Amino acid sequence: METASDDFLPPPECPVFEPSWAEFSDPLGYIAKIRPIAEKSGICKIRPPADWQPPFAVKVENFRFTPRIQRLNELEAQTRVKLNYLDHIAKFWEIQGSTLKIPNVERRMLDLYSLSKIVMEEGGYEAICKDRRWVRVAQRLNYPPGKNIGSLLRSHYERIIYPYEMFQSGANLVQCNTHPFDSEEKDKEYKPHSIPLRQSVQPSKFSSYSRRAKRLQPDPEPTEEDIEKNPELKKLQIYGAGPKMMGLGLVAKDKTLQKQDKKGLTCTPNVVVKEESSGDEKVALTLPEEDLSHSLEPHTKMTLRLRKNHNSAQFIDLYVCRMCSRGDEDDKLLLCDGCSDSYHIFCLLPPLPEIPKGIWRCPKCIMAECKLPPEAFGFEQATQEYTLQSFGEMADSFKADYFNMPVHMVPTDLVEKEFWRLVNSIEEDVTVEYGADIHSREFGSGFPVSSSKGNLSPEEEEYATSGWNLNVMPVLEQSVLCHINADISGMKVPWLYVGMVFSAFCWHIEDHWSYSINYLHCRGEPKTWYGVPSLAAEHLEEVMKRLTPELFDSQPDLLHQLVTLMNPNTLMSHGVPVVRTNQCAGEFVITFPRAYHSGFNQGYNFAEAVNFCTADWLPAGRQCIEHYRRLRRYCVFSHEELICKMAAFPEKLDLNLAVAVHKEMFIMVQEERRLRKALLEKGITEAEREAFELLPDDERQCIKCKTTCFLSALACYDCPDGLVCLSHINDLCMCSSSRQYLRYRYTLDELPAMLHKLKVRAESFDTWSNKVRVALEVGDGRKRSLEELRALESEALERRFPDSELLQRLRNCLTKAEACVSQVLVLVSGQASSHRMETPQLTVAELRVLLEQMSRLPCALHQIGDVKNVLEQVEAYQAEAQEALASLPSSPGLLRSLLERGEHLGVEVPEAHHLQQQVEQACWLDAVKQALSPSSERGSLGIMEGLLVSGSKVSSSPSVDKARAELQELLTIAEHWEEKARFCLKARHKHPPAILEAIIQEAANIPVYLPNIQALKEALTKAQAWIADVDEIQNGDHYPCLDDLEGLVAVGRDLPVRLEELRQLELQVLTAHSWREKASKTFLKRNSCYTLLEVLCPSVDAGSGSTKRSRWLKKDLGLYRSDTELLGLSAQDLRDPGSLITAFKTGEQKEKEGILQLRRTNSNKPSPMATSATASSATSICVCGQVPAGMGALQCDLCQDWFHGQCVSVPRLLSSLRPYSTSSPLLAWWEWDTKFLCPLCMRSRRPRLETILALLVALQRLSVRLPEGEALQCLTERAISWQGRARQALASEDVTALLARLAELRQQLQVEPRPEEPAAYTLAPASSDPHREGSSKDMSKVQGLLENGNSVTVPEKIMPEEGSDLELLSALLPQLTGPMLKLPEATRAPLEELMMEGDLLEVTLDENHSIWQLLQAGQPPDLERIHTLLELEKPEHQRNRTRNQATERRRRRRRKMDQGRKGENLIRDELLKRARRSGIKPEEGQEEEFKEEVGQETVFMTPSTDYSPILERNQNTLQKKAGSSVTFPSLAPLLHLSHLQEQEL
Repeated sequence: METASDDFLPPPECPVFEPSWAEFSDPLGYIAKIRPIAEKSGICKIRPPADWQPPFAVKVENFRFTPRIQRLNELEAQTRVKLNYLDHIAKFWEIQGSTLKIPNVERRMLDLYSLSKIVMEEGGYEAICKDRRWVRVAQRLNYPPGKNIGSLLRSHYERIIYPYEMFQSGANLVQCNTHPFDSEEKDKEYKPHSIPLRQSVQPSKFSSYSRRAKRLQPDPEPTEEDIEKNPELKKLQIYGAGPKMMGLGLVAKDKTLQKQDKKGLTCTPNVVVKEESSGDEKVALTLPEEDLSHSLEPHTKMTLRLRKNHNSAQFIDLYVCRMCSRGDEDDKLLLCDGCSDSYHIFCLLPPLPEIPKGIWRCPKCIMAECKLPPEAFGFEQATQEYTLQSFGEMADSFKADYFNMPVHMVPTDLVEKEFWRLVNSIEEDVTVEYGADIHSREFGSGFPVSSSKGNLSPEEEEYATSGWNLNVMPVLEQSVLCHINADISGMKVPWLYVGMVFSAFCWHIEDHWSYSINYLHCRGEPKTWYGVPSLAAEHLEEVMKRLTPELFDSQPDLLHQLVTLMNPNTLMSHGVPVVRTNQCAGEFVITFPRAYHSGFNQGYNFAEAVNFCTADWLPAGRQCIEHYRRLRRYCVFSHEELICKMAAFPEKLDLNLAVAVHKEMFIMVQEERRLRKALLEKGITEAEREAFELLPDDERQCIKCKTTCFLSALACYDCPDGLVCLSHINDLCMCSSSRQYLRYRYTLDELPAMLHKLKVRAESFDTWSNKVRVALEVGDGRKRSLEELRALESEALERRFPDSELLQRLRNCLTKAEACVSQVLVLVSGQASSHRMETPQLTVAELRVLLEQMSRLPCALHQIGDVKNVLEQVEAYQAEAQEALASLPSSPGLLRSLLERGEHLGVEVPEAHHLQQQVEQACWLDAVKQALSPSSERGSLGIMEGLLVSGSKVSSSPSVDKARAELQELLTIAEHWEEKARFCLKARHKHPPAILEAIIQEAANIPVYLPNIQALKEALTKAQAWIADVDEIQNGDHYPCLDDLEGLVAVGRDLPVRLEELRQLELQVLTAHSWREKASKTFLKRNSCYTLLEVLCPSVDAGSGSTKRSRWLKKDLGLYRSDTELLGLSAQDLRDPGSLITAFKTGEQKEKEGILQLRRTNSNKPSPMATSATASSATSICVCGQVPAGMGALQCDLCQDWFHGQCVSVPRLLSSLRPYSTSSPLLAWWEWDTKFLCPLCMRSRRPRLETILALLVALQRLSVRLPEGEALQCLTERAISWQGRARQALASEDVTALLARLAELRQQLQVEPRPEEPAAYTLAPASSDPHREGSSKDMSKVQGLLENGNSVTVPEKIMPEEGSDLELLSALLPQLTGPMLKLPEATRAPLEELMMEGDLLEVTLDENHSIWQLLQAGQPPDLERIHTLLELEKPEHQRNRTRNQATERRRRRRRKMDQGRKGENLIRDELLKRARRSGIKPEEGQEEEFKEEVGQETVFMTPSTDYSPILERNQNTLQKKAGSSVTFPSLAPLLHLSHLQEQEL
């Protein structure tokens, strides 16, 4: 039984190696290097360098394979033994008509195998019962003490196992062979493992993935009622070998199973075994048809007495009891349904009390059935074919579902423990699939492979030729397998492995005990490995055979079939050393010869493996052949053929391989001589040569040991179908020795010749070594030349001798000799060259060392004479230099000449260094003297610093130290003044010119060029020039221009000098800018496209409408000319006041002419109101760029051009009427503000003349001239001049009469009209014009509007439920009539001309409005314009009205609250005052009550103020003033026309 589910303890880790690139370049060399360490563990892991990442070359879309099925609990050897035992005992009970159901003890399934084994180990059932040791059995099965478990185990043993053990022992059989199949023929019948079909067993037609699942499902124990109903159970309970108690654990089969038993499980005395490749039912019985003809009832048993009634006496005499050999008491005689033998029921062991019903078989049939040998265990092939993608999806899904987490998050140790738990479990039957042993030649290798097509990329080509490519490694030059021509699948050609979680490879060693290497490609999860070293291989085999002998009895080469696992903890507990490792993607795992290894996959992965053999493998390969011979196992290739093939061409072998092959060949030749000698002793003299390598392997295999023969074999003329190796000459046949003959490949004379060639190749290294050793040690007293040593090195390379210490010594000697020769050549060539050598020179000591080294070398160098000559020259030069240095001070010329001679020696002489120091000192002192000389040009600070730095490198002397100190002092002073100048240039607070001048004068004495002092001097010069310019401008005849002052201010600010005049200039410029800004705010509109100067100057291009419009459209781009340029003024002309005045006057005339021309042009354009107007070149264009059309278009009163009302600013009728509603009647339409000037004509805000005069007064206070100021003066003079002419025109007799007439009309409209009075001048007949149609209701509205003086100011009082002010004005339009005056042409023309000139002025004048009213009254009212203006004002008026209503409501609410508070406070204060005056002081609490009472008073106690009398008085006053005007009777109401303009200002 299983132990108490102990956790799996991982074995120790195997060695892991990480080679460098240099080591990685030689694969087999690196493996040989790590072999002493790694071989002790059996396996090792190698991590390639990080940059070695071969591409995945498998064509995924074409890769299709069929995996193998693995049932995990059948892999483990001990678990498989238990399962096989359960199969046998289940079959035992099945034959007897019962189904085995395994009972549970302590909530776990009873391990019947372990129970049976422990009972046998404890002495057997009888001994345990006698000694009452069932409690000990329970303890060994790891059951807890107590609970009477021992008795329960005894009952289960008696009921289930004991009958089976009795049949196994044969105690109930007489004269029956208990082991009918144990004979010498068993080994002959066993088929050994076939290499090409390793692990391949065809799937059974009757098998399923859970063949043992039925008996592992616990069924309820049979009740007493069930036993009474079931005769089989009753029989087994009372008369069987088991205990007499309830709960048998045996369930009788149903009738269908009994019928199947009758048909398929009957047997005869002669049992014929038919082998099937089924993984479920190991054997089946094939019986004669006549034995199946028994027609017995299913629940009756025919005894001899019954048969007497049916058969003759002769038939009855055949039935006698096989136990007592008697035929009496035939009513107690039983007939076997399998073999028809007869048995007395009382002769059976145990005896039966009555004839059983149903099928019954005798003990002999049961024994025969249970003793059939099982078939060899193997894996089944799956029926489904997979691609890599589909298999990966299946594998990932299985793992994720099993562990209930993503596949990449499952820990490897968890998978490992779960794997071994499942493998050791007999209850859980988990099945996985494994794509193993997939041929790479058929499906494609994971590595790039070179082919004749040559379609690989450079990167793929690099990996295709790499020695670590598993397609390349087996055929490397150092590999033994490269000498085998055949492509052995799995050994020379890689196999592919596609794994999923729990898919395993079982304990095994490689074929021929070769190396193996496995690479996990760059996709998939790790693979867990376990390894056992070769030294423990036999120990592992012994442990597995001892623990599971049942498996090895039936399959002696079980470990060669890769179908059996054993828990590493079990092996380790028996002393087998085991290591483990996790192989990740991109890593190699190497197994060494005869190293057992196994493992499993952690998940979906893709691996590739192949075998290889090196020279050190050859002894292991020979031992493997002997091992195969003992196991009678087929060989993959002939070891003898491989050795002979390598021996035939020894010159192609690596030296290490040649040595190893020589040793193997020697042993093989000695063994062949011994065997052939034994053949002669037997008397076999016939022989013939045979080329065994040309025969197929199956035609040259020994019929006894299955070894592939090559050197020799024994055959028989009479038995041509077989042969044997010379180790089994007695097993060929029974023929006479004279009919037997020897078939050989080489004679005994040819083999030593081959051995000699190998010896020469193997010993060539020793010969070469002796030569090298004599040459290096000068053993014969003669030094070899350099060429002779090079020849020895070349010989080693040609013969491919291995790297050895001697070869390394030779190479070192050659390297030293060549280095000496190269140094001598450089030395000699340096002396011959005229220029100084750039390479580092030898010192005198190094020259002597070189000479000594060349003398000690074991080779003769003729360059040694040149070195001696150079050394003599150097010694002579040293003597001469020492003499010159001793006689200092010497002349500089002598020192330089000696120094030049020393440079050409090619050797670094110490005296030359001293000479160099003396020369450097002299040169530096001359440079310092020249730099500080007064006559020379001043040097910069950089030059002085460079001299100081170079002086620090010169060797010290008194003169050098003095010059260095003086130079340092001078540099310190210069840096001080330079820093002071820099501070003056960069300081925030500037210094006056006097201080700067003093600094410059003091720094002038320093003999160094100072850039900051020079910059300070230039700044001072510029400041003095600036002061002179300021004095010149300030003392001129005219005020300076603003541009000149701005330029001077900009220059003065940039100077690093404090200038007193600069502050005054900045103030003047700031004042001028302030005035210009105020003027700009006065004139310019918001976001205006004009400058102030352009607005103030006449528009000389007024006649060019397209120019003005393009200017408006392109105002953001600034792509138009300014008005000053149009006036023809340059920047210099603007400085002359006369030029500006003259240009202004000229511009006025041009402006007038241009506007006249523009008016004529625009008047000819079609009106947008006309329905037939079409777009043409003469059509008006609005400022938006579109053609104005429809009712929303307005015509400019100045330029006569048309515009969209929504695109321009238009007059607001309602806003313009309200201020004058008390003095002007609504029907005085000529006073309505309907005048419209387009934005091209009205360029500015047009301030009033009084505002302009205030600006001129401020301008007079400026001491700066501005072009805008002079332009403003010209504009003012023009406006005053026009005003004078306008007043003169308005004061004329005709115009005065017209104005008086208008005043009368206004006065008449002011008086309330009576219904009976005709209103000829106000209302026209209703039928005269369709626009004037109106109902009496409309007339009443107008009448009410005229009656109420506050109608315009407070429009809500006029029928607020019927409409707004705009609606009333719209209703008033039909009642408007005109013209009101008749203007003669003589009067109209001057007024129109004055009106045009006034509209050109960018100034608001009251006379302009008076003239406009006269001209308006002299023509009919422009109802279309008024209607258009009203329509444009409606949306804005609606928004304002809504906003005003909300504001008014809030204001009223706030006013009501404020008035309430004020009333409260007033009443309270008044009462408090009265109380104080009366001397009554309120008590506490009364004041609070008083306040509360006061708070309850109404807020309307304060009398409200009535403003209507004040409004009426103001209205009457204004009417009186308007009536009393004499000189300009119509100007009084016009004083309010500029109210909006005043508000803007």
